[in-house]
Amino acid sequence: MRTGAALLLLLLGLLAGVSLGVRPQEDWFRTGTGIGVEKFRLAVPAFAARSTEVETVAGVFTSVLQSDLEMSGIVELVSPSFHPLEVPSQPSELKAEAWAAAPTQAHMVAYGNLSFARNQLLVSAWLSDVRSPQAPPALAKRYRADLSEDQARQIAHQFADEIVARLSGGVPGIAQTRIAFVSDRSGTKEIWVMDYDGFNQRQVTRCGFLCLTPRWSPDNSRLAYTAYEQAAASSQVPRTSIQLYSMVMNRRMAFPYLGGTTTTPAWSPNGKELALSSSRTGDPEVYVANADGGHLRRLTYSPGVDISPAWNPRTGKQIAFVSDRGGLPQVYLMDADGSNLQRLTNGEGYAVSPAWSPNGQMIAFAWQQGNSHFDIYAMDVATRQTVQLTRDSGRNEQPSWAPDGRHLVFQSTRSGRNQVWTMLADGTGVHQLTFEGSNTAPHWSLR
Repeated sequence: MRTGAALLLLLLGLLAGVSLGVRPQEDWFRTGTGIGVEKFRLAVPAFAARSTEVETVAGVFTSVLQSDLEMSGIVELVSPSFHPLEVPSQPSELKAEAWAAAPTQAHMVAYGNLSFARNQLLVSAWLSDVRSPQAPPALAKRYRADLSEDQARQIAHQFADEIVARLSGGVPGIAQTRIAFVSDRSGTKEIWVMDYDGFNQRQVTRCGFLCLTPRWSPDNSRLAYTAYEQAAASSQVPRTSIQLYSMVMNRRMAFPYLGGTTTTPAWSPNGKELALSSSRTGDPEVYVANADGGHLRRLTYSPGVDISPAWNPRTGKQIAFVSDRGGLPQVYLMDADGSNLQRLTNGEGYAVSPAWSPNGQMIAFAWQQGNSHFDIYAMDVATRQTVQLTRDSGRNEQPSWAPDGRHLVFQSTRSGRNQVWTMLADGTGVHQLTFEGSNTAPHWSLR
C-alpha cells in the first residue's frame, strides 16, 4: 500500500524533497553557478527608428533587449533617468565620456538603429566599452529579417545572447532557449512550449489524455514525455507509457510500449539513449533504452519505487534518481551501468525531482520536511553541501536548470495555483512566466 501510494504521488509530481546539514550560500555555490560576482554596469538606450515603418518594432526590440539583459544575471542595467540626453544610434555618435561619467557611470553601452530596406527589417547594433573610448566596439552586429514584432523580438534575443557571451567569458545567453511544461488550460493536461521569458506559449500535444514530465532531447529536436493513454476502447485502465514528439515535424514519433507503468524519461547527453522508470517486472525500476526504445536494460533492483532518473549532462557517466527503498523517497546516485550506488539525501521527509546543473557539479531537487512547505534546494554532489533556494513562498517543485547554469525554472503555488516561475540560481530574481490554468513540470531546453 505504501509503495502504491508513493508511486502515484511521485508520478503526478506532488512531492518535494528534504536533506540535512543545509549551509548558508557559500563560495562553492557562487563558483558553481557564476552568481555573486561583480556585475557589469550596462546602459541600453532606446534604439533609433530610421523610418516610420519601424517605429513600433523599434520599441519592441529595445524593450525585449533590456528585459533579456536584466534577466541575464550578469549585468546591472543603468536606469534610463541617468542616461545622457544625446543617445547614439551609431559609433560616430557615441560620446563615451558622458556615459562613463556620473550619474550614468556605465561600463558598457549597447546601442544602434532599425531601418527598413528592400522590404526587410535591418537592425544595426553595437556594444562599446565607454571606459576605453579609443577601443573599437566590443560587438558590431547587423541583422536582417521580415518586418514583424516577432522577428524584432528574435533579433533582440540574439543580440542579448551575443552580449552575454561576450561579458561572461564565452558562456552563451539563454534568451533564445525554450521551456516545455504541462498545462491543463485546454481541458486536459498536455505538453506546451514557450520562449524562456514566457512569450509565445503554444500547445504541442493534443492527445486528449494526461501527458506529463516533458524532457527536451539534447539537440532540442524531440520531446519525450509520460502519457496516460487508454489501452483499448473497452478498457477503463490507462496504459502509462513513454511517447516522443518531433519538434521538427510537429508530430508524434514511434516509440514502443515497454510494458507495465513506464514513466519519467530522461535523455542521455548524446541523445542516443533514454533512462526511464518501468514496472514491467513488478516494482518500478530504472532502465535504459536506446532512443528508439530498443536494447532495454535494467539498472536498479530493489523493493519499492525507483523513478525520475536524471543523467549527468557533463559526463554521461552518472544517473541520479529517486527511490523509497529506505522508507520515504530520497535522491540516489549511481553509475550509468547501475553500479556504485550512493544515497545523496539523508534527511526526514521527501527528496524528489533531481535535476543536474549543466556543469555536472550540482543537483537541484525538491524537498519537504515535516509540515513545512515544499522548497527547492541545490546540492554539491562531491561535498554534499546543500543550499536552500526558495522559502516561505508556497509550494515549490520540479526544478530544471537553464543551460547557462545561472537560472532555474520551477513550479510554484506562491500566486495561488501552480504556475511556472524562473529565478537566478541563488533564489533571487523570481519571475512568473505562466498565468492561465494550472502549469507544472517545466523543463529548460539546452539552446
